[in-house]
Amino acid sequence: MAALGYDRVTAVSAVITCLSNVGPCLGSIIGPAGNFSTIENPELYLLSLMMLLGRLEVLTVLVILTPIFCKH
Repeated sequence: MAALGYDRVTAVSAVITCLSNVGPCLGSIIGPAGNFSTIENPELYLLSLMMLLGRLEVLTVLVILTPIFCKH
């Protein structure tokens, strides 16, 4: 998110919010009074991936992607 042009507070809090599936985040754009509607599509895809990883647990996704798991 920071590489896509958002300030550090907004970028970090947006990713943490999506990974942990909690409510509002910090920052000027998507803070407590804002929402994610102002975010562009590439950033929304990244945040959607973070939400998916947060729901499935990161370790489970890493196990599914290992070659040994896929052979069986």
